[in-house]
Amino acid sequence: MDYLMQLAASPAAWAALVTLIAMEVVLGIDNLLFISILTNKLPEAIRPRARRIGIGLALVMRLGLLSTVAIIVQLTTPVFSVFGNDFSWRDLILIAGGLFLVWKATKEIHHSMEPLAEHGDAEVSAGKVIDISFRAAIIQILILDLVFSIDSIITAVGMTEHIPIMVIAVVVAVLTMLFAAGPLANFINRNPSIVMLALGFLLLIGTTLIAEGFGAHVPKGYIYAAMAFSAGIEFLNMLQRKRRPA
Repeated sequence: MDYLMQLAASPAAWAALVTLIAMEVVLGIDNLLFISILTNKLPEAIRPRARRIGIGLALVMRLGLLSTVAIIVQLTTPVFSVFGNDFSWRDLILIAGGLFLVWKATKEIHHSMEPLAEHGDAEVSAGKVIDISFRAAIIQILILDLVFSIDSIITAVGMTEHIPIMVIAVVVAVLTMLFAAGPLANFINRNPSIVMLALGFLLLIGTTLIAEGFGAHVPKGYIYAAMAFSAGIEFLNMLQRKRRPA
């Protein structure tokens, strides 16, 4: 209790908390985009439940990983070297997650470019299709949750050594994701052009994860600035389309 009271009275701790919350919220945008696009492919009735489960798993996973900070920090220790380049478990996780994200975004872009096909297979029950799709969505969300959780926690450890501050930042960020998930998913669903832009963002994020895994540091400020600029241009295009006479 004395430790918590001393922490609450420290201006440095409050500064670290605010900075960490902002960082966690920004990093959560990547995860939120993926969850929104993936759950929009499910039947409308179960989309909110899939988003809640996906984001809830992110919270449980991050809090669980925070309880093993000593192990997480060791993931940055090199385990082998290739042509003079050292690779740690964190690097391998980032590369695997980046490849998965690039594959998934590329697949979704290819699927969106295909003409609509007629599906007349009456032998496949709707219930079974929904069940498989829901399970597949949760598994894919869980995979990306793991990658983003490890990356964000390693970043958080570099900013503060106080576990309570990390826990508060993670809980606030995940709750923000929970409240923003529905409106963001609905906005993407109502504006088809946003889907392609969001998939482009996921490609960019996946490529950045791969580059980070290979030791090429890409300042995240540049990435998010490019995303914000692209989103601003698309917003202007949307306004133009709405004001254009029918």
